[in-house]
Amino acid sequence: MKIVQLQAENVKRLRAVSIEPDGNIVEITGRNGQGKSSVLDAIWWALSGTTHIQAVPIRKGENKARIRLDLGEIKVVRTFTKREDETFTTTLVVESEEGARYPSPQKMLDALLGALSFDPLAFTRMDGKAQMEALKRFVPGVDFAAIEKANKVDFDKRTEVNRDARTLRSQAAGIEIPADAPAERVDDAALVAEMEQAGEHNTDLERRKGRRAQAEQAISAFVQTAVEYRTKAISLRREADELDARAEQEDASAREIRERLTAATALPEPIDTAALRARIADAGRVNALVARREQRAAIETKAAEAEATSAALTKAMDERTAAKREAIAKADLPVPGIGFGDDEILLDGVPFDQASSAEQLRTSVAIAMAANPKLRVIRVQDGSLLDEEAMRILAEMAQASDYQVWIEVVQSGRSAAIVIEDGAVRGTMLVAAAE
Repeated sequence: MKIVQLQAENVKRLRAVSIEPDGNIVEITGRNGQGKSSVLDAIWWALSGTTHIQAVPIRKGENKARIRLDLGEIKVVRTFTKREDETFTTTLVVESEEGARYPSPQKMLDALLGALSFDPLAFTRMDGKAQMEALKRFVPGVDFAAIEKANKVDFDKRTEVNRDARTLRSQAAGIEIPADAPAERVDDAALVAEMEQAGEHNTDLERRKGRRAQAEQAISAFVQTAVEYRTKAISLRREADELDARAEQEDASAREIRERLTAATALPEPIDTAALRARIADAGRVNALVARREQRAAIETKAAEAEATSAALTKAMDERTAAKREAIAKADLPVPGIGFGDDEILLDGVPFDQASSAEQLRTSVAIAMAANPKLRVIRVQDGSLLDEEAMRILAEMAQASDYQVWIEVVQSGRSAAIVIEDGAVRGTMLVAAAE
């Protein structure tokens, strides 16, 4: 679908124009300020939504403006009416060849339009990121924005995790542990319990020693008493028998106690509690070293977990990027050899802005054509920047792909170029030259 006829009245600088393009290149020429840009804007305003229309679309001094586009299969009429406050209203009518009107005209045009505003020359002047955005439309099924957002979230999170990991590693490295530090703690509670048992043992031993001393004293006392009794027996024969009997009793008691002492278990050796105290004191030193080792190990474990999280985030980002690259590789891009770099598009592996002017033009025009598969119309503003070779390339590509290129130039040597003067069509360059 291409433009069969353009009619515009009171649009910007135009008074009234009617253009029936002939051929693939529609060259609009004339001096500056005569209405060349108004012709290309009229095409765009007729088809695009109101957000693309400039603040003052109506010619100065007029109250209404009208654009009519005949696209063969459909006809588009957009009308502008000025309000009292100098703003405007606009109406849109879209009819089929048979005259039937579409109930949702702008929705119908939006489905028809690809990127009519796409200007190959403007594309060459975009920065790398803007060119990438224009090219992304040819990669279906890939939500570039979602991928970039997810990668940005993971990148920020990975940055934080890596910072935490470095902090943890630094903390671990700051904990100094002697090379001969034990790896395991000493059970100082068990040592204290052993110390308590030793104290109880030694206390019991002292008590038993006291009882034995008392027994020895009792033996001595009994023996002494027996001697006294015998002495009295000698001196007091009358009491001898009685005293001898009592002496025998005392001897029996002594023998009984001695037998008990003899039969008693030998007293154990006392426990050296000083050694236990030294071991308890050393256990505190050992356990402090082990605690430092455990603290460092715990910090290193956290650092390893943070590093593992960072690696997982990196993997997720890499997988998204790989999936995006795979989709790009499978996409039917409009130009052989074109692809995506990190922040710019590439042509045969080289940044687009490093390609020759001819390669840049061919690529940009091919993208513009691919972006407009239904309405085969491209507009080129600032066409005066193109040299003869560039114009030849543009004409060849338009002819080969059957596209209509509306191009604005200040001067033209082509006889079919349409001359705009004072907001109207003066004629073609052939007519203007004849005059």
